[in-house]
Amino acid sequence: MAYLFTSESVSEGHPDKLCDHISDSILDACLSVDKRARVAVETMVKGTDEVSHIIVGGEVTLAHDADIDYEGIARRAAAEIGYTDHAFGMDALNTELCEVLVLISQQSADISQGVDEGKGLHLEQGAGDQGLMFGYASDESEEFPILAGSFMPLPAALAQRLTLELSRARKEGLLPWARPDAKSQVTVEYDGNGTPLHLETVVIAIQHDDLAHVQFDGDTDKERSLIVADIEEHIIRKIVPPSLLNIETKIIINGTGRFVLGGPHADAGLTGRKIIVDTYGGMGRHGGGAFSGKDPSKVDRSAAYAARWAAKHVVASGLSKKCEIQLAYAIGVAEPVSISVNVQTFGTGTIPNSELTDKVLQAFDFRPQAIIETLGLRAPIYARTAAGGHFGREPDNEGGFSWERLDEEKLSSLRA
Repeated sequence: MAYLFTSESVSEGHPDKLCDHISDSILDACLSVDKRARVAVETMVKGTDEVSHIIVGGEVTLAHDADIDYEGIARRAAAEIGYTDHAFGMDALNTELCEVLVLISQQSADISQGVDEGKGLHLEQGAGDQGLMFGYASDESEEFPILAGSFMPLPAALAQRLTLELSRARKEGLLPWARPDAKSQVTVEYDGNGTPLHLETVVIAIQHDDLAHVQFDGDTDKERSLIVADIEEHIIRKIVPPSLLNIETKIIINGTGRFVLGGPHADAGLTGRKIIVDTYGGMGRHGGGAFSGKDPSKVDRSAAYAARWAAKHVVASGLSKKCEIQLAYAIGVAEPVSISVNVQTFGTGTIPNSELTDKVLQAFDFRPQAIIETLGLRAPIYARTAAGGHFGREPDNEGGFSWERLDEEKLSSLRA
């Protein structure tokens, strides 16, 4: 029986993603001066008619004294996204129209001793906290050239590509009326075997200039027609494979009619509030831990990356069409506590799950220190992950998205 599945994404200008970007920009700054920096930083933003507010709080521990300009980083990160006008929801560089409050202290010594190598009860780096993490991969997106190599659920992959393209088109002037805040949502119809058939619905919400009153003498219908035409031409037709669109596909753009007031003025933002957007769009399970603002000693982040890396290899090796891997850790302990590396293939595996689990454990080292070193996670690579999803992205030359790179030796090991 056919069924529908929906995933959403939000742009870098969404208030929650703005917070993620600020937190990860601070993390990158700390790692730039101390690659072993311990960072757990969260951000909140909210604007009013009179003034916008950025509140940065958390714990930072550096090996030596370093003057980190938290306020300046927060302001510049928001400005990079496009929040340079109070009418957009924030004027981040204007100290009279945007106030920044910094509340940062050092990491607890009790936590630190269990995470440092050679300290506490363990001689190697332990997990920075307890918790469970999931990694997921699927081959359903591989037949579409724009998504090939992503090994992601189709709705999530398309939703992420749409919001990334919205931000790119705005910055390059293809959408001169666009403001930073935006969302996308994609609903895919699958057949009874789980094969994607077509897109049932595509939803785009994008903040825009007040074109009706500035350009069209108050005519909101003309304003809407321009926005719809631009989005269909420059975004949807560019990103969505034509084979997935048919006459029954519903395209909804700014469903409320207008979206002028947005960003932190319209809605408060918080770091870590878009964890499903960050991962698999709801198709794979989530352990509950957010990523942004956390250094790689926090397994919420590093182990989730490692689990995704391993799951992607399983699917890319041809051993299954879908794969989900769960890891679980105790604070200060290096080995996962439930080698509930528990591989699930949802009936798509070519070998039993128990045998596949053994292969994964032989090919991958899930101790925090090994994950960090293998994936190069002590580098300042995190601000670029804050929007557009942490998975299904192209690895870059600076070490970003290293958990998306396929390793031929590991593929061979799994296939052996």
